[in-house]
Amino acid sequence: MGLRLYNTLTRRKEDFEPIDPGNVRMYVCGPTVYDYAHIGNARPVVVFDVLYRLLRQHYPKVTYVRNITDVDDKIINAAKETGETIEQVTTRTTKAFHEDMAALGALDPDIEPRATEHIPEMIAMIEQLIEAGHAYAADGHVLFDVPSWPDYGGLSRNKREDIVAGARVEVAPYKKDPADFVLWKPSTDEQPGWESPWGRGRPGWHLECSAMSGKHLGLDFDIHGGGQDLIFPHHENEIAQSRCAEPEHIFAKYWVHNGYLMAEGEKMSKSLGNFYTVHELLEEFPGEAIRLLLLKTHYRQPLDFTKERLREAKAELDYLYRAVEALKDVMAIPCDDPLPIEQPRSTVTDDLDDDLNTPLAISRIHLLAKYVFEPWDLKSEISGEQVSVDLGQVKYRLEHAAGLLGLLQQDPEVWFKGAGAEGVAEIEDLIARREGARKAKDFAEADRIRDELEEMGVVLEDGPDGTTWRRAG
Repeated sequence: MGLRLYNTLTRRKEDFEPIDPGNVRMYVCGPTVYDYAHIGNARPVVVFDVLYRLLRQHYPKVTYVRNITDVDDKIINAAKETGETIEQVTTRTTKAFHEDMAALGALDPDIEPRATEHIPEMIAMIEQLIEAGHAYAADGHVLFDVPSWPDYGGLSRNKREDIVAGARVEVAPYKKDPADFVLWKPSTDEQPGWESPWGRGRPGWHLECSAMSGKHLGLDFDIHGGGQDLIFPHHENEIAQSRCAEPEHIFAKYWVHNGYLMAEGEKMSKSLGNFYTVHELLEEFPGEAIRLLLLKTHYRQPLDFTKERLREAKAELDYLYRAVEALKDVMAIPCDDPLPIEQPRSTVTDDLDDDLNTPLAISRIHLLAKYVFEPWDLKSEISGEQVSVDLGQVKYRLEHAAGLLGLLQQDPEVWFKGAGAEGVAEIEDLIARREGARKAKDFAEADRIRDELEEMGVVLEDGPDGTTWRRAG
């Protein structure tokens, strides 16, 4: 069947035909690093991580670029509030972003450019736009002349008149047209800035991604991704400035956007108490449960993220990891064809090839796990008769499917103990110290350590063969 993706630009699902099958190129808008990433920020990271894994299965080389925006007014404001320097804010929050996304099982992009490292490319693009008559300098600013490009609004389906009437743009006296957007703006002595033909200043947000994608992926590339909230104005403005600077090039061929995310049935808001950062959620739930919940809803659909659903995702993973544990001593047997328990045309790869149908792919993983536990209760979807399948083939298919989704990548023992390698080592060290205290008949110390472990959510079970432990719940 081949990969099919919904292209926001054309509003239809299309066969994916890369510009260069030898090197598929994808750009996804990354974080503005001024605070911890919230769960809405995590959704595109996980969605495009699955697409990246799928593309790598189909093509010999995939170049995945996800940027870091490290110059922005939000960063400037964060530094004022915390008393830190700009560099301290961006260093701290970038490190937290990397750690949190790694906990969700996201692979690193191939290239992670930073905006501040691409100022010369941004200045050069502005100069191209001015020379072509699509941008102008005014009052220390440089602005894109929206009326100069008749195709503006093609991605978002917004008409310029409607945009202005709806007050969706900043109206400023130095603009020729209310819809015009900033490419370069002046900086005060206290603000980050770079010398340019228009004075000391800094780039507009939209310009940054055009310059970085062009440098690292070329003027034409395959996929541009991000959240639905970026369609307008960010991606609309990217298209306008990139196409006008290089009119012989298409910029991005496929535009892929994930849907909105709510929390507890409402828009996330700190005042409502439903504003969840990934960092905070990881203190209460494993990252893999967060990942599974984000993938259980099709990426283009709105997702209601709740802690109850997160607990359900954790229980699902417990079930799936028990299947992985049961197959521990089984040798995986490669098999390309669907198993007899499945429709003949269907595999997890087929599910994902159909516009990343992760909910169907997850249901297929559950079917494989069910066969591990109930091999004689399953019937073929083809004949309706009971079937027998080699568990080695089941293991191979389960590993392959889980790998594409970025799930079930831990050792089951680590999963069930509910801690990473460092956490397990700490717990086992405390248990060894408790055992030493018991042998020394220092029962007060032994009880203190048990209490400390209980506060960590660790349940001890003393038996004739020693002490074992597990996570509570």
